[in-house]
Amino acid sequence: MTPGKRAAKRKTAWVAWLTVGLIVAGCVAVGVLNTDGDTTVPAPAADERADSVAILQRTSTEQGLCYGWALEDYYDYGAAPRNVGSNLGDGIAVEENPACPRWVQVTANVGYVSDSSESNDFARIEVTGSPDIDTLDLVRVENGLERLGLTEDVFVDDPGWAVTRAAVMLPLLAVEAGLAEPADTPVPAAGSPSPLPDAGSDYLRDRWGWLLATVGLLLLAALFVTVGVVQRGRERQRRVAVPAQRAGAGAAGRTREKA
Repeated sequence: MTPGKRAAKRKTAWVAWLTVGLIVAGCVAVGVLNTDGDTTVPAPAADERADSVAILQRTSTEQGLCYGWALEDYYDYGAAPRNVGSNLGDGIAVEENPACPRWVQVTANVGYVSDSSESNDFARIEVTGSPDIDTLDLVRVENGLERLGLTEDVFVDDPGWAVTRAAVMLPLLAVEAGLAEPADTPVPAAGSPSPLPDAGSDYLRDRWGWLLATVGLLLLAALFVTVGVVQRGRERQRRVAVPAQRAGAGAAGRTREKA
């Protein structure tokens, strides 16, 4: 083999090894980046948003106070919230909305960290309101959410469900804080059917035949006992009366003979 052919062969081998190294490095880099998992904060499901809007529409109309929610991604800097909603509809916020002069909103700011990070996922919950609402009252509402079980851990586990659940709790907590009057109690519709009578015990309904047979046997047994007692009493009376009559008849016969 000539020196030129040897040099060309070494160059080809070097290029091949370099290509293999770059491919392996790329695969390793992709694998490392994909092990951190998805850190996107999930938005509420469609049914959760629709149900929450319907509830808030009823309470807002009765109380004269708007309610809403906002879900934000802590690490999504400068981006729009993951989801907002209110009694005005899904995707419509109440904050600084001309249609809602008085409003209360719960905001959940959730941060998910990568699996390789030593930090923990977290959530920051805040209740805000229109300028005419006192800050202390908003703090009471915010503390009420945690009292009702909507803690930061719940928001971390399921932020979409938690933020909509917190929103429908706002009317109740607003009443407790004195921000709104209680909603009117629903009145039953006219002509509504009266309650059904008590159906009775299932025990009696399922075993009525057996119970009737048992009662009949008990009555029959009582009749037999009564007849037996009566007959036994009459038999005793006969046995006592017959010897007494015989003894009296013998005594009378001897007296007549002596006379």
